[in-house]
Amino acid sequence: MNNLQNQGISKRDINAVSEKRPVPQEQMQREVDYVRAQQILTAMMNCGLISLSEFNKITELNRKTFSPLLAEIML
Repeated sequence: MNNLQNQGISKRDINAVSEKRPVPQEQMQREVDYVRAQQILTAMMNCGLISLSEFNKITELNRKTFSPLLAEIML
């Protein structure tokens, strides 16, 4: 816990994150769609169809389009 506090994370922050809240079906679908889009994008980059720069730009667009719950920490 001390290590987390050194990083500016309080007990309150941890409790807020660990609090169970139902996720609406619509949000779950956006999460699934985002993961699928990223898997396709990764495959395209691995096959040399897009560059790393293009991958990063499209990833940013995917985050805006699909609004995954963890988008804020993915930046």
